[in-house]
Formats: sequence, structure tokens, C-alpha cells
Amino acid sequence: NIGNPKEITIKQFAQEIVKLTGTRQKLVYRPLPSDDPMQRQPDITLAKKLLGWQPVVDRAEGMRRTYAYFKGLTKAELNEKEHFSFEKYAR
Repeated sequence: NIGNPKEITIKQFAQEIVKLTGTRQKLVYRPLPSDDPMQRQPDITLAKKLLGWQPVVDRAEGMRRTYAYFKGLTKAELNEKEHFSFEKYAR
């Protein structure tokens, strides 16, 4: 997992999910574990250099695709442990 170099807060991420899914779920705030990192902003420079890799799908589009994928699954499929087939949602 390489991650996205554009950092956002967990609150912002949760708000994006609520908006995307159309839920009326309220955000619940809990104390962070003492060892929880305060920042999560990966440096993808090495991946770019060694692998020639860089993101081609932004976070919002990735979230839309992921939500569409899981929304299209049956309850039985949702209970499976692994989900790898995103091909039908490719651009």
C-alpha cells in the first residue's frame, strides 16, 4: 500500500464518505490511541523513481469506484474475505 501524498484529516475523509454514500450517519469522535501517528502523508518519491509509478486515479474518484464496486455486491459477496475485481469500473 503506497498511499496518497495529499494529506487530509480523518474528519475530512469521513465527511467525504458520508457525502458519497448519502448516509445520514453522524460522525463520532473518540480519543486517539497514544501511539497513533498524527500525520499520514506518504512520500511516493521512491516508488516513482524505482517503479516509474505515480497515481493515476485521485482519491475522490477512487472512493467513487470503490463505493460503486461494494454497492454492487450481494450480501453473500460482501461477506467474502477478498474482493479484487474492479475491472468493470475502470475508465
